[in-house]
Amino acid sequence: MWRVLVVLIALASSAVAQQGESAYEALRVVGTQLDRGYLDDIVAVAGARGNPEPAMWRISIADRNAAGGVREIDVRNGRIVAQRTPMQGVVGAPIKTSMLNLDSSGAYSVAAHTAEKSHVVFTSASYTLRANQRGIPTWIVALQDERRQTVGTIHIAANKGNVTRVEGMFRGTNSPQVAQGQQPQRGDQEPTSIDDEDIAQVDEDEEGENPIKREIKLMFRRTKRDAQRMFERVRSSFDDFVEQRVPRISRDSER
Repeated sequence: MWRVLVVLIALASSAVAQQGESAYEALRVVGTQLDRGYLDDIVAVAGARGNPEPAMWRISIADRNAAGGVREIDVRNGRIVAQRTPMQGVVGAPIKTSMLNLDSSGAYSVAAHTAEKSHVVFTSASYTLRANQRGIPTWIVALQDERRQTVGTIHIAANKGNVTRVEGMFRGTNSPQVAQGQQPQRGDQEPTSIDDEDIAQVDEDEEGENPIKREIKLMFRRTKRDAQRMFERVRSSFDDFVEQRVPRISRDSER
């Protein structure tokens, strides 16, 4: 019986490890194990093939002392497992962490809900968090199928939780019979992308507008409304989260 108990505990521990930690938790590891100041210089946070969370997060930090101007830090299971300074790092403005109100778990909830409503089947999710051209931190969640092919991508503003762009999610279905090349049914269209600019100028249907395009616009508006409602349930301030564990210690005081 003890052997059975040990096996069950091992399996449970393995399952927890496979689930991975959220992006907030990985960033907190950087703040506690390296330097709290690094959290002010983050330019990108990325994780691949999460289910729902990835096994490892790669955090890119602006570092003027690095050859390529960026330091990459890999976090796995609550520990820093690697650091490097690539010659060509991620380009972008530092993320304003004070604007972060959506963890990777919340971004996944929004993306998964959109996929379900769009009849898109996926098995894993890859994440990228970075500032967009307006300086707004944005989650880019790419959903992959069992062949690791991207079946849809959704862009979510991490400050207010609004969906700003959807790619390949409103084509109908990516079920096996379609993926294998059989004749698609009505509504199984080629991957389509749509963002705020596509619907900003058209508040009502134009005469002669393509019915498929009109339907996609309606689905995008519905997605935005659903995301806003979900955001109220999953909202999480990064500043509040990290201050619970990471004391503010200036670099000067450590010297």
